[in-house]
Amino acid sequence: MTDRVKVSVLGGGSFGTVIANLIGSKGVDVSLWMRDAARAEEINRQHENSRYLPGCQLSAKVTATADLQQALKGANIIFVSIPSQSFREVIQQAKPFITAEQIVVSTTKGIEAKTFSLMSQILAAELPANPIGVISGPNLAKEIAQQQLTATVIASESEQVRTAVQEILHCAFFRIYASSDMYGVELGGTLKNIYAIASGLSAALGMGENTKSMLMTRSLAEMSRFAVQLGANPMTFLGLAGVGDLIVTCSSPLSRNYRVGYALGEGKTLDEAVTALGEVAEGVNTLRYVKEKADALEIYMPLVCGLYEVVFKGAPVSEVAKMMMLNTQSSDVEFILPRDSDC
Repeated sequence: MTDRVKVSVLGGGSFGTVIANLIGSKGVDVSLWMRDAARAEEINRQHENSRYLPGCQLSAKVTATADLQQALKGANIIFVSIPSQSFREVIQQAKPFITAEQIVVSTTKGIEAKTFSLMSQILAAELPANPIGVISGPNLAKEIAQQQLTATVIASESEQVRTAVQEILHCAFFRIYASSDMYGVELGGTLKNIYAIASGLSAALGMGENTKSMLMTRSLAEMSRFAVQLGANPMTFLGLAGVGDLIVTCSSPLSRNYRVGYALGEGKTLDEAVTALGEVAEGVNTLRYVKEKADALEIYMPLVCGLYEVVFKGAPVSEVAKMMMLNTQSSDVEFILPRDSDC
């Protein structure tokens, strides 16, 4: 298949670059689109994305460009690795150059601010004729760049999309599993960013292993509770895009959201933490949007509420933790033993 395929990747950040390089290393021609023409020229000249993946030699099959039409021309599959706040804008710019038979796959884990739309919903609205999908999982870009053994999930209602993405991405160190629960897979990848902030914060405060275990487990309960209310399958959260992604994001200093939380735990302000990171940490905005949605739908999410007070209201962590421990105790897994609606 690879000798007949061309791929386009929109977004020259760490994950977009890694995906482009992985595919290019299989002998496939890849166009990597980025806004900055100077950075595109640097990649073509030095075969390195010095800002996001310094030291990683990129395949000669990867060609960077700031010309959107050129990047999309002749592509069989388009991966979109654009931060959520710019995602719709870029898709609208790209729309005139996208044909109906091109497969479009989001790799972005986030929520659009004003509409509470996931990226698949933006794709469906802006490109209704195109087959679409999303990929999500425990996929730290720097580890993929180092060819560490990794797996991800391609979710789509279309078998054609699932098969095509499995074939184009699969290699000796990257395994691709399939799902038809696009909404659940995407929500898992989006929501876990919130809890990674909480995990980083707790690590900076020196909290113990029992605390970390409790935090991750209750995070998973909140994620699945929220997602089911929005129509996802709770079983999806037992897989790579749920518990798998949650574990790696809440455990690794390579996680951008974990690092933001750690900086907050060290006493930095939110602005200082985000500035020091130098990259987009989707969890910060996601926390705000999910808190608003949970309040509107009356979904019980004590971790989200507590973290919101710490991140945006400057509440002392110790006081928030004490408040959360005093919450009414309820069932462990509510899909087995339903939670009392009064709790």
